[in-house]
Amino acid sequence: MTEKLISQNRCYALKTTHGKHLAELKRELNRAVGYKGVQLVTISRPTAYGEYAPYHFVDTEQEFQALVKGLRP
Repeated sequence: MTEKLISQNRCYALKTTHGKHLAELKRELNRAVGYKGVQLVTISRPTAYGEYAPYHFVDTEQEFQALVKGLRP
């Protein structure tokens, strides 16, 4: 699974697994940044979603959270 964020033509991705933790992470991040202007998308094959490219893959969940929380619509 790849969790990816799209905002103002910036696209961050985190390779992760599907499940309860991912759902909780998305809820937390949506609360932090709101639902307008920032889009969190869970996809299984990044190549199938070329419209979101280029992806910037981050190494850790903490790095991903910091980038997401730094975005504002």
